[in-house]
Amino acid sequence: MSVTDHEAAPDAADRRREQRGWCWYDWANSVFPTSVTTVFLSLYLTTVATRAAEADTARNGAEPCPAGNALVSCDISLLGLQFPAGALWGYLLSFATVIQVVVLPIVGSFADRARNKRTWLGVFAFGGATSVALLSLMGGTNWQLGVVFFIAANVCFGASVVVYYSFLPDIADADERDAVSARGWAFGYLGGGCALALHLVIYLGHESVGLDADGAVRLVFFTSGLWWAVFTVLPLAGLRTRPSQAVEATGSPISAGFRQLLTTIREARMFPLTLGFLLTYMIYTDGIATVANVSAQYGSLELGLPQEALIVTILIVQFIAFVGGILHGVLARHIGAKKAIMVSLTVWVGVLTAAYFVQAGQELQFYGLAVGIGLVLGGTNALSRSLFSQMVPAGKEAQYFSLYEVGERSTSWLGPLLFAGVGQATGSFRLAIISLVIFFLVGLVLMAFVPAKRAIEAVGNTPPKVL
Repeated sequence: MSVTDHEAAPDAADRRREQRGWCWYDWANSVFPTSVTTVFLSLYLTTVATRAAEADTARNGAEPCPAGNALVSCDISLLGLQFPAGALWGYLLSFATVIQVVVLPIVGSFADRARNKRTWLGVFAFGGATSVALLSLMGGTNWQLGVVFFIAANVCFGASVVVYYSFLPDIADADERDAVSARGWAFGYLGGGCALALHLVIYLGHESVGLDADGAVRLVFFTSGLWWAVFTVLPLAGLRTRPSQAVEATGSPISAGFRQLLTTIREARMFPLTLGFLLTYMIYTDGIATVANVSAQYGSLELGLPQEALIVTILIVQFIAFVGGILHGVLARHIGAKKAIMVSLTVWVGVLTAAYFVQAGQELQFYGLAVGIGLVLGGTNALSRSLFSQMVPAGKEAQYFSLYEVGERSTSWLGPLLFAGVGQATGSFRLAIISLVIFFLVGLVLMAFVPAKRAIEAVGNTPPKVL
């Protein structure tokens, strides 16, 4: 499908302006998965929960938590359930993911029927930004606030991404889409890196401005919400208002969204090639997410690297991923998105093989590994996003992208489970990290058999010239 399938196309200058505006939302929302989720919230929420557990222990006259082991031994309670404070973050991530799996398909069905998708992008984005900013109220022992606001922010983040992705077929034709998607993804990593660098300055220099460590983290949360909100104004200003292309339905948009969701699930079976690509994506994206999530653990526990080296590694990945995203767009323009993804998956296999041989304590080798990860981290997902957008029926972009997001999350437990299981069984994180190669090898083989051109034509869209 091209931009002309929906309405008379704007002139080239207007379309490029709209594409530039669209890319700014990748920049805006990247602060949430980077600064908030990956770096600061996991440790701070655990710290606050541990304080609460220790306070409850002291108040009840029980044995104090063992020194240095409070995160494991001190229990907190939620909804009648008791568990160690150190387990809160893992349980919270799992619960938040389940909530997204339930909510996002409804959001997709609703967004395709909404009269103005741009408005709903703003609603979800500003809702997420506000929730992140409100994390700054968490302190002392009130970890429950952190749970509530993180779940709200996580749902709004996922919902805004579904709506955001659905704009891609509207603003770029079949031959432009790979480059636009890659540029947006690259811009997102650059934004995440800039925000994280700013937040590390705030945290590491908190004493010079009269803040304690808690105050610095809370300021990070507030400025993260502000970053997300302020930069969301740019895509909202750049994107044009478009009427819904879905068939009008009686009743409220939300109830129509529920009904349309069931219809979408039934109709999706009519496009087995699209579902085949989605299955392939679910496999290799699980490997990508797992590598991103366990790299710090591998560097710390297996290679014995200091915390400072791990922070530098995160920054390297963020900024190199910007370059990698741009390079993937160039590569796709010459050989097509499918072949570029296959090249990227091959590089992933090489990166993990190299990770197995990194020597303990060798920071420069680990930094080299970070460069390799950064080169393929953003580009693989960016081209997957653009290729999937070609395989989606016109007028149902948000619905199918909600399935895309749900599919990604529904398998996100497999990689960590394999990594943890191999590590426990063998006593070696080296063997655990090399075991993740299986996700990329299987994804590479399956991708070779995905008939991308036929999948695009099957939904009534025009394939790009280079595929």
